[in-house]
Amino acid sequence: MRKTLLLVPVVLLSACSWGIKLDDAGKAVRTAWSGDVSQCQELGKVTVSVMDRMGPVDRNQIKVRDELEVMARNEAAKMNADTIKPLAEPTDGSQPWGAYRCGSQRLPASGTVAPASSGSSAPATVPAAGFQSYPIKGG
Repeated sequence: MRKTLLLVPVVLLSACSWGIKLDDAGKAVRTAWSGDVSQCQELGKVTVSVMDRMGPVDRNQIKVRDELEVMARNEAAKMNADTIKPLAEPTDGSQPWGAYRCGSQRLPASGTVAPASSGSSAPATVPAAGFQSYPIKGG
């Protein structure tokens, strides 16, 4: 019984997104995981940080990466950027991102997961990092 009581707060906190939400302006910002942004106007660099540990326990790295992306999109929107690209892998809950204005230019689809179609048996492409993240909803 005692072990169960100790696990309840950990389970509840691990399901929470720590209050990091994608705001309306951030929804308009794309993430160019491996797209070429050389034709875009570079607006600057954004470095975002989240808690990657809760005491001695490491947080789920997928959630940490998702939260970093959401925060970077929100911050880039404040700079009037419409595209972000990670500049390095996350380290200790912090990650640098480049902020760009690409306008209506379509970035190459490499590194994105292709939508499933009912008439095609072609496999979907997998991002360079081996996964694709989506913003966390709820908390």
